[in-house]
Amino acid sequence: MPVRADGFAFPPRRPAERLGVAVVSELVELIVTGQFGEGQLLPPEGVLTEHFGVSRTVIRESVKRLEEKGLLVVAQGRGTQVARVGSWNMLDPTVLSALVDNDESLGVLDELTIVRGSLEGAMAGAVASRRTPEELSRVEHALQTMREIQHETDSFRQADVVFHFTVMELSRNRLAENIAKRLYRRALESTRYHGVEYESAFESTLDDHALVVDAISRRDAAAAERAMRDHIVNSWQLRRFGRPAEQPESDA
Repeated sequence: MPVRADGFAFPPRRPAERLGVAVVSELVELIVTGQFGEGQLLPPEGVLTEHFGVSRTVIRESVKRLEEKGLLVVAQGRGTQVARVGSWNMLDPTVLSALVDNDESLGVLDELTIVRGSLEGAMAGAVASRRTPEELSRVEHALQTMREIQHETDSFRQADVVFHFTVMELSRNRLAENIAKRLYRRALESTRYHGVEYESAFESTLDDHALVVDAISRRDAAAAERAMRDHIVNSWQLRRFGRPAEQPESDA
């Protein structure tokens, strides 16, 4: 650490690329939370330079990164504007994390669950339509592992993830697998996604997974797709509310 003659020690300077990461993260959060709204012009370069305490080069590179993520667009003759939400690359790790971390209403997790349910449902159907005996054995083994550790919360959750990843991998749909895994992993990092505990959670999860395995065993693609989609969507509703979403809350 550099030391001046008077004994004051300066902290080491952060590399420019790390400064850029910090600027990008904060700008993404400002946009995602609506502090910079859709269509709004980004503050001038000088203002951003002063606010973040970085060089104009860092600001320019950071803005370029946000353009690549679809959050900003250069408006000819006007400046740099916040892009419409539909243009954002929501699978970008920084954007997805900001969306989930600032999801006070749980609306993002609702949307994530619907997309994930659709993708994994389609993948389960694909497995059912063309699975081999060996592939069926892999899915059955993943379910059996869950049964054996159903009262060990952390281990059960890990085995649950393995079950889902097994079905994804066996689907042979690399694009759907990549997207679904990215959504699932990020959701698992959110304490909100784990939600509230509900009665018979272990048993309910096992029953849902058993329906998926049974449909795969019978080569019933439609049933496998429906079982997986319903499991993902309904289990989220149970964790979200502690009861099925359609069930009205008791006045008692």
